Amino acid sequence: MAAKRVGYEDIAAEYRKKIESGELSPGDMLPSVKALAREFGGVADTTVIRALRMLKLEGLTLPKPGVGTVVAGPVSESIATRVARHAATGSAMARNESSRILRIDTVGASESVASRMGVEPGTPVLMRHRVVSRHGVPVHLSTSYYPAYVSAVTPELSDPVSTGGSRELAAERLGSEQKEVIQEVSARPATQEEKTALGLSGDPVYVLQTMRTVTLVDDRVVEVAVRVASSSTVIRWVTPLHPDGE
Repeated sequence: MAAKRVGYEDIAAEYRKKIESGELSPGDMLPSVKALAREFGGVADTTVIRALRMLKLEGLTLPKPGVGTVVAGPVSESIATRVARHAATGSAMARNESSRILRIDTVGASESVASRMGVEPGTPVLMRHRVVSRHGVPVHLSTSYYPAYVSAVTPELSDPVSTGGSRELAAERLGSEQKEVIQEVSARPATQEEKTALGLSGDPVYVLQTMRTVTLVDDRVVEVAVRVASSSTVIRWVTPLHPDGE
């Protein structure tokens, strides 16, 4: 009886198991296409490429330009987790994360930002544009907008340093805790800048855009942020329920 022919689903299943079991950790490199083809009995390169594409679409791997394919970090954490980390360590970012400021400027609020802040379009707001990486691999671009009363009490926001905890600092200076985060997700074509920064190739390429509005318990908006990530990124919300299920 002839041996079962290895398909791309088999290759994807094997490496999915290695990733989910922890045998492969975030940041670990996967073998090259040629090495994987040999590992699975000399299958065609196209079969391996389809398997790698499947793992990427599932959010388990990320392409690292000029290097190869790496295991992705964990799915997006809840905002509450990052707030708690900032309170404990002074940084909202995980150990495997880094953030690099690309631009800081005062700009006129766009219609979408202004409507969420409750100001007129064109109102001056502070803008911070950065790229966030996990294990050195760019995973998303983030642009935060702060109203004048936030930038007035947090002059540090004009410095090109990022800890991922800007709104926590602003909330502390304003004397009011964060109350609510509204997140709105949509898909759209990537700009050339986004494709370059995130190492995306092909045409068309789509990204997931998340607009996040953070309010304080006194109902002031402390931040409106726009996050852009590859459309293969997995986004997960964890909603705590009443212990009794009510």
